[in-house]
Amino acid sequence: MPKRFVVAASEFPVLPPFAADFELAEALTVAAQQLHDTLTPQNTMRTAVRLAVHLLPAADHAGISVIERTQHRRAVAWTDDVVRSAESRHTGRDQAPYWENLWTTPVVRLEDSEADDSGTALSELGLRSALALRLRADRRRLTVLTAYSRKPRAFDEASTRLGRLFTAHVSLALDSATVREQLTEAMRTRDLIGQATGILMERMDMDAAEAFESLVKASQRENIKLRDLARRIVDANNAT
Repeated sequence: MPKRFVVAASEFPVLPPFAADFELAEALTVAAQQLHDTLTPQNTMRTAVRLAVHLLPAADHAGISVIERTQHRRAVAWTDDVVRSAESRHTGRDQAPYWENLWTTPVVRLEDSEADDSGTALSELGLRSALALRLRADRRRLTVLTAYSRKPRAFDEASTRLGRLFTAHVSLALDSATVREQLTEAMRTRDLIGQATGILMERMDMDAAEAFESLVKASQRENIKLRDLARRIVDANNAT
């Protein structure tokens, strides 16, 4: 299960306030720079929810959730405890009906939670409107960034267009961070397997090919991932 994150405003540099005289292109450029400076997908999402509140004039809170085809939904980033509660209210078969639309459309707006039966959980938290923007989608799951406002009908067409521009940057940064994380893990795994192979060569008087083959067979026999078996061998060797 993905780790969960709470955003602390003090962790981020101050961004110039978004006002009428602040060019949208400049605001998005600054946001994009901060997003692409993140090193992991988790940090990208933490940064994204903070920036969403800053960039969308009507937004008071923001969160990111993963929605499964099985109707399970889990929050993975949020700006505060209000959003944490809102993002976790609808799970499983109790999921709000309007979220289902995100499978077929990139944006869903909830105009007024008090006037919409599907928004009861939000109205109980004082959240009157919401703008849900799809970040990622495949056959099994969606990743969604949602901005919340304490005012009804807070998100208009302009907010929606701005939100879609912003989430395009978030998606690119998230993909980039994911690739970096995968490459980093691949390098670590390669080094770990190399160390384990070297240990087997020394202990069992094997050449590199024989040691690696022995490692693979043991991994299959014990039904354990190769990197985990390699880590076990390296840790045991270091402990002696």
